[in-house]
Amino acid sequence: MTRVLITGAMGFIASHAIADLLAHGYDVRGTVRSRPKALLEAALARLPGAERLELVEADLLREGSFDKAAQGCDAVFHMASPYAVNVKDPQRELVDPAVKGTLNVLQAAVKAGSVKRVVLTSSFAAITDEPPADHYLTESDWNGKSSLKRNPYYFSKTEAEKAAWRFMDSVKPAFDLIVINPFLVIGPSYTRALNESNKMLADMTKGVYPGVLALAWGFVDVRDVARAHVLALETPGATGRYLCAGEILSMRQTVNVLRKALPNAKLPWLPLNYSFATTLVKLISFTQPSGVGSYLRSHLGRRLRYDSGKIRRELGMTFRPAAESITEAVADMVAKGHIKV
Repeated sequence: MTRVLITGAMGFIASHAIADLLAHGYDVRGTVRSRPKALLEAALARLPGAERLELVEADLLREGSFDKAAQGCDAVFHMASPYAVNVKDPQRELVDPAVKGTLNVLQAAVKAGSVKRVVLTSSFAAITDEPPADHYLTESDWNGKSSLKRNPYYFSKTEAEKAAWRFMDSVKPAFDLIVINPFLVIGPSYTRALNESNKMLADMTKGVYPGVLALAWGFVDVRDVARAHVLALETPGATGRYLCAGEILSMRQTVNVLRKALPNAKLPWLPLNYSFATTLVKLISFTQPSGVGSYLRSHLGRRLRYDSGKIRRELGMTFRPAAESITEAVADMVAKGHIKV
């Protein structure tokens, strides 16, 4: 495989995937919503090997928009999908672009006739909406609780991945489908835009959070997520879904890492990670925007456990330490002016 199509080329993960592919000798065609805007950003143009990168315009919601982009490509990384916690119209802003965009890209891959493998960027959100108390989460788990009113972003990722697997079952195209399900993706960014995961870290340094909550996340470096996609492309025996996450850190542990990186930051300090405080915060969550409120009620106080053995065994993945990724993400956000010191 020599030419790879990447949708949403300006995205946080996609730009790192482009850098990884270019570094390994691939030709890359990336889709953007606006080519002039992408060229003004110029971050991708400065990547080593950028002479093998072509940018074309495409729209997730426009049928046939990806047909020309997919022509002559050996593989597709479908990475374009909206990521937002609070939205006014979840169906229009999250679900439609995620589901229709996925189907448009898969249909374009069929029409191209040259595509041998599609790697879809899904999410841990498609695995669970609320960490269960009784078992370790794996690729066999599916989020069955999210809806347009409850964690709508989670719902959009679940619906998009399910639509992709239904497409594969019904159309039976000549290519195969591999899905990467990353958890909280952090790290340095090639573009100036602040993605939602890094923003959470930035908010912790600005006094946004009232205290240390009973929350935990599975961290994964953006460069590792990009590498996972390339390994999924290059591993002949790759199959199905791959849960992509490294270390689990509680909010307390995350704050401790941030304190070492930014000693003068306005970090949360009030302990709200015990049972009574968790109940109180859940009640207060009903006064918050719907996206934040539903997230808090479904995640506060839950014990997070998962098994990422499949991606380690089958793709040979290793993960950077979470503290290292957090520290580098913060340094990058300081350099770009997202965090003031």
